[in-house]
Amino acid sequence: MTENLRNRRFRIVVIALGIFSLIILFQFGFIMLGGDGIGIDSQISLPPVERGPILDRNGRILAIQTKLNSVSAWVPNVTQPEETSKILGEILNIPEEQILEKFKTNTGFLFIKRKISPTENSRILSHLTEGRLEGISLVPEFGRNYPAKSIASHVIGYVGVDNIGLDGLEYTFNQELTPPVIGNSQEMVYGNQLFLTIDLAIQQAVEKIAEDTYTEQKASSVMILVAEAKTGDILAYASLPNYDPNILASLNPATMKNKPISLLYEPGSVFKVFSMASLLELGLVREEDTFFCNGYYEKLAPDGKTVRINCLGRHGNVTIRDILKYSCNAGAAYASDKASSESFYRMLKLFGFGETTGIPLNGEEPGTLRPPRNWSIRSKPTIAIGQEVAVTAIQMVKAATALANEGVLLQPHIVKKLLTPDGRLIKEYPREPVYQVISPHTARQILQYMASVTEVGGTATRAQIPGVRVSAKTGTAQMMDPQTGKYSDTAFIASCLALFPTESPQVIVYVVVEGPKGDSYFGGRVAAPLIQKVGEFLVPYLGIPREGEQVYSHPGILTVPRVTLPPLKDTVPDFTGLPKKVLLPLLSRKDVKVILRGSGWVYRQTPPPGTPIKTGMEIILELR
Repeated sequence: MTENLRNRRFRIVVIALGIFSLIILFQFGFIMLGGDGIGIDSQISLPPVERGPILDRNGRILAIQTKLNSVSAWVPNVTQPEETSKILGEILNIPEEQILEKFKTNTGFLFIKRKISPTENSRILSHLTEGRLEGISLVPEFGRNYPAKSIASHVIGYVGVDNIGLDGLEYTFNQELTPPVIGNSQEMVYGNQLFLTIDLAIQQAVEKIAEDTYTEQKASSVMILVAEAKTGDILAYASLPNYDPNILASLNPATMKNKPISLLYEPGSVFKVFSMASLLELGLVREEDTFFCNGYYEKLAPDGKTVRINCLGRHGNVTIRDILKYSCNAGAAYASDKASSESFYRMLKLFGFGETTGIPLNGEEPGTLRPPRNWSIRSKPTIAIGQEVAVTAIQMVKAATALANEGVLLQPHIVKKLLTPDGRLIKEYPREPVYQVISPHTARQILQYMASVTEVGGTATRAQIPGVRVSAKTGTAQMMDPQTGKYSDTAFIASCLALFPTESPQVIVYVVVEGPKGDSYFGGRVAAPLIQKVGEFLVPYLGIPREGEQVYSHPGILTVPRVTLPPLKDTVPDFTGLPKKVLLPLLSRKDVKVILRGSGWVYRQTPPPGTPIKTGMEIILELR
């Protein structure tokens, strides 16, 4: 009985293998005989899927499908391998010995070079026409083109020779961009369209500033992130060094590392914004409380040893505002003594430190915020000044959204929406509140304190933008020496976080310069000026009003109906169709909070027309 069962199983396996072999032979035969390949002998069929495009928030193309030929060979029909290797080697810039070796070690179909240039294609086609390349074919394949070249390369990523995403959004949205083919249909299948939150104009301007800094400072890297403060949308994501995804040969570990999500570093004094906000929210310090700084923080440990943390100067009695304005280490450390380790840790975790943000880019690091059980006696005051904690740039931007949204943390987005090939909405990524971290009062307090950092005597005066009040905080942190495991005396990270306008932030800008080698390594001198440069572009581009500016309408040479702003009295009027410039006076209203999103004309508003006006209510106008 057992023997019969064994024989039956054996016959089933043999039959299955036979069927599988027939399927393989059939598919191989189809590949070799069908398709649109250009050549005399072997050809393969064109893949029936066209990868969808990646576009910026305004529909400008960042990645698009192309069709390029690849050079293939059916070795049994290559009658003159030496001559063929010589011709192909010269055209394709491949050593002819390498091609000849392929002919000797392969017995069937093989690729010589994938996705050749138009010039290479033209020359090979000429030889094929003359009958000089027997056994060689030109096979059409889909490829990927990135018109903006290295712009936003770490966000977009790249595809391999098989048109499969290998990094960035090309990788994480591979299935959406290249949907699977169902059944045996040879009809073309088109991938979906991926719209990003990135604004190409802002991205290009920011990358130019980053490139100039990268060169001038001879830095190891430069990161500049720009986010829409009220939504968490990333408008620009610049990371130098970068790479051109059109040229796979340019890829190497130094250029491919996506540092805004993967570089872990101690943030230094920028972190004081969040440590001081935590202490205020816990109710352990008040606006008028003072802490004495005589150049250092000092505390006696239980073992009798003295814990000392040096400050940049002797600041005397300092308030929380002064701690941020003068970047006082001693004051921040003494203030942290007011909190228990557990409550302090809990507040910092609420800001998102020690965990990934969830932005859809592969390789994101969670950072490091050790639990209190692993702290030493100096950990709490040290963390308060931005040491003994490791962050990523994207974490810092996410944490800053709580300051811009009255204490509510937002999920940062890099993707705006996903559309079908014919333009139907599949998924949209709207504003996504996570939870309330701090009270609106604490958020407004910190913004005001940060505004003083850009005023006379503060460390971020170089971040000032004429006519716009800026809330900022600088940071200078020593990097770890991998050889000694101690802080380096020569390697630093200079950074600056800014939100503006202070009264109702529309933009978050975060700058990190790793390893600057110019005249200075301080955040106030290296990073803060970049805030001003980025701001000078953003203010007019986004229509952020400057103090003292007046809005004028001019008909030019055409006579057009004058567009006026409807009165905002008892009920909310209909703003639909109004241009942005007409709406700007609403931003100065004190009784209601008006938020403008986008550029152009109003197409949607919240709340709807006719809603009764209430003091302090929020009116959101979306433009396109």
